[in-house]
Amino acid sequence: MKVRPFTRDDLPIVAAILEADERSHGRPAEIGVNEVHEWTQLADLPNDSWLYEDEEGPAAVGWVYVYQEVGVGIGVVHPRAKGRGIGTTLLERSDAALRSRDIAKIHQFAIGGDAAAQELFERSGYHDARHFFEMAIELEQRPSAPDAAIEVFSGEEDEARAFYESLDEAFQDHWEHQSSGFDEWWNRHRANPGYDPALWFFVRDGDEIAATCRNDANRKGGGYVGAIGVRRPWRGKGYAKALLLHTFGEFWDRGLRRVTLGVDAESPTGATHLYERVGMHVEAENIVFEKVLKQ
Repeated sequence: MKVRPFTRDDLPIVAAILEADERSHGRPAEIGVNEVHEWTQLADLPNDSWLYEDEEGPAAVGWVYVYQEVGVGIGVVHPRAKGRGIGTTLLERSDAALRSRDIAKIHQFAIGGDAAAQELFERSGYHDARHFFEMAIELEQRPSAPDAAIEVFSGEEDEARAFYESLDEAFQDHWEHQSSGFDEWWNRHRANPGYDPALWFFVRDGDEIAATCRNDANRKGGGYVGAIGVRRPWRGKGYAKALLLHTFGEFWDRGLRRVTLGVDAESPTGATHLYERVGMHVEAENIVFEKVLKQ
């Protein structure tokens, strides 16, 4: 078994491994280079990534990165290579790499139906910390326009800081939210191959941005709602629904019929229920496993 770091040129290979694993669990995965680019942006790939290859080709992949006080590890084994201990080796490798950093905890991820991965994490000192849903809708017609009293604006680069500040404030209630600072956030999103400010929408109240929705095209087989948030003083006014319907309409006009998003299953704002009301359904579940290193 050969192990080497992977590079940006290897992202199609990484995507293929991740997609094969998801499909082996019956999930309608559509994972491409754009997704993997997004997920690996914070990783130091030459030092913190591993691509396993055997005589049949790519067999497994893993990487780690640190986001403030949290270390994040990802490890995925191709279905054809499971049962050979590679998953255990990947976890040990990522765990050791992250323990050497000045962090408070480590997060690892498991597919909701992957009992073997969940058992491995629990044996290794991790605990089930949080569940997230992946939700989807297949648009059969252009959605009705949102409430005419709620005007939706399209993102402009000169308003990027105000957009960020509104979204960041809205996510203060989110589990494990850590503010990155505008410059880091802005540079990261502008470097995304799918960056398109025409798909960033917001609602104003006077001079303030009250609600925001950041979207991407051509993610997970269609349109993707990357983040949607309403600041506390403006919740309950229908702004999130208006942003979603506007988003669905824009994706429809671009020929994208499938729209997906990820949501905390225990969202304190009841986001899951909102998404169900606009026609979305839970398609898959992911679990965050956590290991606390210091209090």
